[in-house]
Amino acid sequence: MSTTDEAKSRFSNPFIALKHKNFRYYWIGMCVSLIGTWMQNIAQPWLAYTLTNSPFLLSLIGILQFTPMLLLALFAGVIVDKASKKKILIFTQSASLVITLILAILVWTGKIQYWHILLMATAMGIVNTIDMPSRQALVIELVGKEDLMNGIALNSMAFNLARIIGPAVAGLVMGYVGLAACFFINSISFAAVLASLYLIKLKPAEIKPQNNSDVWEEIKDGLTYIYHKDSLLYTIIILTIVGTFAPNFNVLVPVFAKEVLHQNEAGFGILMSFLGAGSFLGAMFIATLSKSGPKKFIIYGVPFIIAMALIVTGYIDVYLLTGLSLAVTGFFFIMFTSSANSTLQLNSSNEYRGRVMSVYTLVFAGTTPFGNFYAGLFAEHFNARVGFAACGMIIIVLMLLLYMCVWKKRIF
Repeated sequence: MSTTDEAKSRFSNPFIALKHKNFRYYWIGMCVSLIGTWMQNIAQPWLAYTLTNSPFLLSLIGILQFTPMLLLALFAGVIVDKASKKKILIFTQSASLVITLILAILVWTGKIQYWHILLMATAMGIVNTIDMPSRQALVIELVGKEDLMNGIALNSMAFNLARIIGPAVAGLVMGYVGLAACFFINSISFAAVLASLYLIKLKPAEIKPQNNSDVWEEIKDGLTYIYHKDSLLYTIIILTIVGTFAPNFNVLVPVFAKEVLHQNEAGFGILMSFLGAGSFLGAMFIATLSKSGPKKFIIYGVPFIIAMALIVTGYIDVYLLTGLSLAVTGFFFIMFTSSANSTLQLNSSNEYRGRVMSVYTLVFAGTTPFGNFYAGLFAEHFNARVGFAACGMIIIVLMLLLYMCVWKKRIF
């Protein structure tokens, strides 16, 4: 095999999943909606921190937003395996539109209070508990197994392109128009996803009939399925570690920007854009490797790189260098999560995929309250520098413990 042929076998067109018309509709709608989502993701923590001036109260919003996933994700998986994912998403996206519109009106009228943000965050958490596993499990129906990893990577690219554009735009909008505009734009943007969902035409999914009629039995059946497949079990464990303690940026970055770097809204937004830029490049890199499938090194080695990047970020006090360090963190974080997502879906059968992805949602997003609480506690009682370092150190410690516990299995 020539060098050129070998390179072609390893690398693929990073946009190959877009050849599927259904995925194209879905992806374009998501690109539009995610920009609005990231504008709110920037505006909401800034608003909350401005109202409370407390890192801990800021972290409480994340805790309440993701607690429903912790409590209800496994039940959501049973629903996803039984119902049409398209219909589920039409419901969840419509509900998200209404919730964000209410929050926008409260901010615009000047009646917003801290407890309003807590209530709306909880409502969005309940909706996202069903929305996330549905979106994850839908991709394979849009692109098939062959292009699944590329489709997942493209979704990450869309998410992180929005993470670049959304925060930068949000910083400018917050500074010159006002916070309410960010929430209104996000509410309107959900209409783009709804339009794309109506355009999608799916064939009925081929799923084997379920023998269990009891919800608890079906949850237990799904967990047993994961437990007996090492490729699923160890990916889930590592995802739990990284998903809990790495992505606490909404808690740490606004505090770090304000207290350490002495930045305003625009400076905070640009820092988050650096994070998004690195994440986008990480997704692009994974998309070009999608032809050869997920790599074990990324699952088992990259968490250490993420941890070191978090520690380094906490001890930089130069604005540009902080942005570059966040970009590096984002690059490796998306490499890891995209590979973990692909590994779980490619190793799951159709009848269990919804439940497997509900566990993915549980350990990746449902554990966020613990991570937010952990990061917020260190930032509150020490400072944001220590918050970053504490998150990085615990990832290293837990990964080393996992290695020692399963070394005899030689799965690495």
